[in-house]
Amino acid sequence: MENDSTLYVGLDVHKDSIMVAYAIGMGDVELLGKTGTTHIEVDRLCKRLQSKARHIVVVYEAGPCGYGLYRRLTEKGFDCMVCAPSLIPRKPGERVKTDRRDAIKLVRSLRAGDLSAVHVPTVEDEAFRDLARAWSSAREDLKQARCRLKSFLLSHGVRYVGRPDWGPTHRRWLSTFSFDSAWQQLAFNEHRRTIEDRLAQCERLEVALREAVPNWRFYPAVLALQAMRGIQFTSAVGLASELGDLSRFEHPRQLMAWLGVTPSEHSSGGKRRQGSITKTGNSYARKLLVESAWSYRHPARVSIDIQRRHEGIPKPIIDRAWDAQLRLCRRYRKLVARGKSAHVAIIAVARELTGFIWDIGRLGMSLASPLGPRSA
Repeated sequence: MENDSTLYVGLDVHKDSIMVAYAIGMGDVELLGKTGTTHIEVDRLCKRLQSKARHIVVVYEAGPCGYGLYRRLTEKGFDCMVCAPSLIPRKPGERVKTDRRDAIKLVRSLRAGDLSAVHVPTVEDEAFRDLARAWSSAREDLKQARCRLKSFLLSHGVRYVGRPDWGPTHRRWLSTFSFDSAWQQLAFNEHRRTIEDRLAQCERLEVALREAVPNWRFYPAVLALQAMRGIQFTSAVGLASELGDLSRFEHPRQLMAWLGVTPSEHSSGGKRRQGSITKTGNSYARKLLVESAWSYRHPARVSIDIQRRHEGIPKPIIDRAWDAQLRLCRRYRKLVARGKSAHVAIIAVARELTGFIWDIGRLGMSLASPLGPRSA
């Protein structure tokens, strides 16, 4: 072993290869070369790194390869970080990008403390998030399939007289409609069959979510979030699976910034300019947040559905959810009265709604024992 200084390691990770660069302490950055991604090759890389220093700090960019490498390196005793690619410092004049340069840049940025780590979920949390995302993907596929069918009918001059909301009446009309051409009828039937398949897939996944969520450690947070207006079961599951442990955010403003609902800013000297929201972070969680915020356009009230979701929920959570209704409904009306568009007002409501989600989610976890026995 050469010395006891910290060994900084940068990994440029791809599907089949890993480019490795390192630096011992404040020494020069050197290339260790390229290695494979199999367990044997990663173990061989770990032994080579352990021969250079006792304390080893490793970093690689978050990407499509997931967190398997992170977990393997932490098991070996390494201090590993998965950094956010969009927050890596870059020189404006750089026009050459290679695996070697990327690995060297990671080492230098890691040593300077210029990298921002992403949250790595546990194996169980990641598995549940995969299930929740599968439902979201199926729902998106269903939406696209419905749009394709509507476009197909419109292109042939077929229009539904009533409201095409995919309700019982609309579906009954679709089942009885037919084309004169056998080829067009075949295409029409295939479009309908695709919708039916996606509906069945969504139902299967939702049933799986309802069966799995009581065994998940964030189940109390899911129940607590459902006490809020605009957040039903699937929205609560989606938000909880994407946000993870809310205690990692010390202040709700950190969660707002993580969701990308804070305004962008370009200020200099005495001038302060704020623009549209940053839209950084998790896009799916931000989508769920904005969709939930639209329900606060209407006056505050506790509907029958919300009353049903309040059953078995501790009173402090219900009171906090009511406070959210009063504040956010009033906030929307004030912004619209000042001349703001509905979309701008909803984004402002979504930003404040984030604070209530942070508070109610943490409150639900702290009151986990009363929430445990209730089913989803």
